[in-house]
Order: sequence, then structure tokens, then C-alpha cells
Amino acid sequence: MNLNATLFAQLVVFFVLAWVTMKFVWPPIMKALDERAQKIADGLAAADKAKTDLVLAEKKATDELRKARESAADLRGGAEKQASQLLEEARVEAGRIVAAAREAAEAEAAVASQRAREALREQVAQLAVAGAEKILRKEINAQAHADLLVQLKSEL
Repeated sequence: MNLNATLFAQLVVFFVLAWVTMKFVWPPIMKALDERAQKIADGLAAADKAKTDLVLAEKKATDELRKARESAADLRGGAEKQASQLLEEARVEAGRIVAAAREAAEAEAAVASQRAREALREQVAQLAVAGAEKILRKEINAQAHADLLVQLKSEL
């Protein structure tokens, strides 16, 4: 065999192989590479979109948290105001109840005092009548009268 013919045959086989590779093998490889590049680009775009969405979500969460804190502060202020108002109303009501109880106790004490005075007057009247009766029953004697008055004083 001749070296030129072998070289020529190898050259022809190389070109045929290159042509077959370019015609049948190269397009699917390029298509797979293009699809992979597209998937990578889509993934990067999705990552960028996710970062943007994350920033927006964090901003929205911060705004909602701020609104919730303001709302909680407003509710707490309203509750404190209502609590102080209820406390003041309770104090006024307690004062009114204490005043009513005091008035009732004073009225009851006055009634009891009046009853005691009347009972005392009745006892004094009975003692006076009893003393007068004793004086009248005994003979009229100054010494007996003085003794009787001393006895009446001790009974009173």
C-alpha cells in the first residue's frame, strides 16, 4: 500500500466521519447544550425573581408587624383607659355604698339611743313612783326621808 493512498483514504474517512458527526451527532448535542443553558437561565431568572419576592415579602411582613404593633398599642391604650374608667366608677360606687351604710348605721344608732332613753325614762319614772309610794307609806320623819332619798340615789 501506498502512503499517499492511505493518507488520502484516512482523509476521506475523516471528512465523512466529520460530516456524519456534523449532520447527525452535533445537532442533538447542541440542542441538549442549548436546553441546558436555557434551564440554567430560567433557574437564574427564577432565583432573581425569588430574591425580589423575598425582599417584597420581608417589606410586607415588616409593614404588617408595624401595623400589628400599632394596633396592639392602640388596644392596650384603650384597655388601660377603660380599666381606669371602671376603677373610677367602682370607687364612686363604693363611696356611695359606704355613705349609704354610714347613714343607715347612724339612723339605727339614733333609733337605738332613743329606745334606750325611753327605757331609761320609764325606769326612772317607775323608781320615782316607787320612791314616792315608799315615802307616803312611812310616817313623816325627816331622818327616814333622808335615808329614803339616799337609797333612791343609789338605785338611780
